[in-house]
Amino acid sequence: MREIDGAAWDTEVIAADGPVLVDFWAPWCRPCKAIRPILEQLEEESRDRLSFVGLDIDENPEIAARYAVLSIPTVMLFEDGEPRQALVGARPRRHFEEAFGDWLT
Repeated sequence: MREIDGAAWDTEVIAADGPVLVDFWAPWCRPCKAIRPILEQLEEESRDRLSFVGLDIDENPEIAARYAVLSIPTVMLFEDGEPRQALVGARPRRHFEEAFGDWLT
């Protein structure tokens, strides 16, 4: 999973050619670290259909605020520059598959 910052946000997420799954996280967040392997597995399995990026909310609070990210981890799917689906909190893999299944398969 590539890490991006606010300078790359518009290019990597808003103007992306396809859907992008954004992991809003912070270095001190243990649940964020717990879900990272799940997201990496999903990325490996769906690389050609969906892009995955991480965004550190401590370094980019303006973007987190723009999308009302109040708790982390928050994983949000963007398509055509708009948020389409979000999942908040550390969840088992099946929750991610259910929430983002239309884009993963």
